[in-house]
Order: sequence, then structure tokens, then C-alpha cells
Amino acid sequence: MAIKKVYVVGAGLMGAGIAQVAATAGYQVTMRDINDEALDKGMKTIEKSLGKFVEKGKVPEDTAKSALANLKTTKEMSDASDADLVVEAVFEKIELKQEIFMALDEITGPDCILATNTSAISITSIASVTKRPEKVVGTHFFSPVPMMMLCELIYGLQTSTETMEAAKAWAEDIGKETVVVNKDVAGFIANRVGLAMSGMAIDVVAMGVATPQDVDKTMKLGFAHRMGPCETADLTGIDVLMNAMKAIYNETQDERYWPPELMQRMVASGLLGRKTGKGFYDYSSGKQEPYWEL
Repeated sequence: MAIKKVYVVGAGLMGAGIAQVAATAGYQVTMRDINDEALDKGMKTIEKSLGKFVEKGKVPEDTAKSALANLKTTKEMSDASDADLVVEAVFEKIELKQEIFMALDEITGPDCILATNTSAISITSIASVTKRPEKVVGTHFFSPVPMMMLCELIYGLQTSTETMEAAKAWAEDIGKETVVVNKDVAGFIANRVGLAMSGMAIDVVAMGVATPQDVDKTMKLGFAHRMGPCETADLTGIDVLMNAMKAIYNETQDERYWPPELMQRMVASGLLGRKTGKGFYDYSSGKQEPYWEL
């Protein structure tokens, strides 16, 4: 099916990023959130991001203007009624996602594809609350969406090949490299591998073996990673990673994915990374500076 109109549920960091790349690629995009404050913040994030791309010469100014013209915001879920594709991008809570998908199932047309942006939650479980599980697909984008090239595409147990092919074509059309996850396993590919490493990295810090900066330096210089696991945790959000680890653990009972005690204490203390100014590093000066001293 031809995708022309895209409806994004959530105007946070992920939702705004998905809306931005889709609008930049020429799609008509409606971004929805529950209040004007969230929508205004999301639009400012998009405007700032596009401005940086223009300054760096990565996006022509007229393309940025067209992208903004392709975007509109709403607080009404009913505005998804004429969408060809809906991408849900709210936080990782299965009950909330299922509530949204039940509503979308009633609002959208029968040919509309319903996609969930999740890093760990079962696509099959989300699809189970709809009358069209064959039209539900996982689209796991990475943060920040405008800069990160990967999109994991995940089959639910009943996702049709037609739905997967349409989602894959759309993701590639908005500039993403894709990988297809053929089985709906907890954590998919990226987090199944990456969160096990993140948990071990946090344990190394907690045990006093090394500072976050030395753990990150080791992985960047020794394994050619662009960012270290502690930096990545701060960028993603310590709370987001903890919830993703718990989602995998709840399905697998694999102890490698139980959130380390230090991670749990950091979340309880509000040390969530960049978004709160402190995590494994201190961002209060506007720069990334050491925070943990062993």
C-alpha cells in the first residue's frame, strides 16, 4: 500500500524525531500529544534540529521549510482517521501502548498500518488488543532519530509480509538502514545484545573497577564503538534502559537483564542522564564532564 499520511503518537524525543524525518522526506505528518506544552516542546525540538542540519549544510534551507510545512500538531486521537501509517512513540509501558492501540484500531481505516516504536516490548502482545494483528509491526528507531541511521523492523507473531514490506519501504524512504527481526523475542537484536553489555558496564563501575569514562574509553578505543555504554545510557536515559532491561527479564527470567542495583539507585535519585543534567556524567555546564569519582 502507498503511505502518504503519517500520524505519530507522542511528541517527546522519539516521537518528534520520527515526525521530523518523515516530514523531511515529504510525508504529511500529524504529531499528537496530550497537551499544548508537550506539542510546543516537540515542535521546538524539531525546529532546533532542522536548524542545526541547515547550519551544517546537511539539509538545504528550503527542505527544512518544507518539512515544517508538512507538519501539524493535534491533541485529538481522532485525527488519525485518515492516516496510512501510525507510529506510536510513547514511553515503555505495555498497558499504555495497548490502550493506544485499542483506540487506534477503532479510529483508523482497515488498511492503516499500526507501528509501535519500542525497544523491548513484545509486538505480539501489543497487537493482541487489536482486530488486525496482521497490520501491526515493530519499528524500533534509535535516539536521536534524525542522526541515528538504524531502524529495527520486528515481526509480531501475526504480522503479514505485506505489512513488513510496506514498513520497510517507508523506513528506508525516510533515510534509515533497516534490519528485519524475524522472531518477536524480548529485546529484539539491539537490546538483546546491547543491554547485556550495558548491565555489565554498570556493574564494573559499581564494583569500583573503573570510572565511567574509563569504561567508555575502553569500549571506544578497544572495540571501535562510537560511544561508550555509560555515555549511551546517559543519552538514552537511565530510566528508559532500566525499563527495557526489566521488560526482557520479565519475559526471559535471564539474570543478565535484571537491572543492576546501581542503575536502580540512580533512577530513584533522579540521575537519569542528559535529560536531568546528571547521570554517569555531569552535563550541568553544557558539556559532558566527569561526575563519578572512584
